[in-house]
Amino acid sequence: MLIAGIDEAGRGPVFGPMVLAVCSIHKKDEEKLSELGVKDSKLLSPKERERQFFQIKSIVQEFNSVHVNPKEIDVLRDRKSLNEIEAMRIGLLLNSLKEKPEIVFVDSPDNKQENFSVRIKKYLSFDCIIKSEHKADLNYPIVSAASIIAKVERDFEIKKLAEKFGEIGSGYPGDEVTVKFLSSWMECNDCLPDFARSSWDTSQRALNKKFQKKLF
Repeated sequence: MLIAGIDEAGRGPVFGPMVLAVCSIHKKDEEKLSELGVKDSKLLSPKERERQFFQIKSIVQEFNSVHVNPKEIDVLRDRKSLNEIEAMRIGLLLNSLKEKPEIVFVDSPDNKQENFSVRIKKYLSFDCIIKSEHKADLNYPIVSAASIIAKVERDFEIKKLAEKFGEIGSGYPGDEVTVKFLSSWMECNDCLPDFARSSWDTSQRALNKKFQKKLF
């Protein structure tokens, strides 16, 4: 039986892309991921995530990822929820697999976890069982593997931004480094950086503060 796991990294940050990843594996080989030590990426150190990142790719049947950049998120959010955007891109990832899985495990962002399965199926070109569960990245090694790939790829994107613009933190609204960077940026510029999600409350507050100052 071929199974697949899907997870995302960067759903909530104000900076950078949301990255979604898929991994597929034959059920009989899933134990190899457990032996590698895969876990929800948030429970692993950056160094351990990077170590597993390359080994996961050699173990799984297939893997793929998609990066949803801030401008794309902003445009889509005019008419769709973030959950729907995520479901759309998951459909894209699953449809891209050369060998289609029979069962897909996915971490559900919907309050009613089953609802996310319904969302995803609208975008699939083939039939399969979708099991959407809260904390699937903790409970299924194949989802943990996807979680690690998504997280490492997003961290790499944030690192590239930091090399170009200076330390921007993790990109999360609660990160003091991120907040400080955005505040400093707005002191010198009349617009948000290209890598910021303008539809986020954090961005709107920064813009409002900037133009209130200019008004006075």
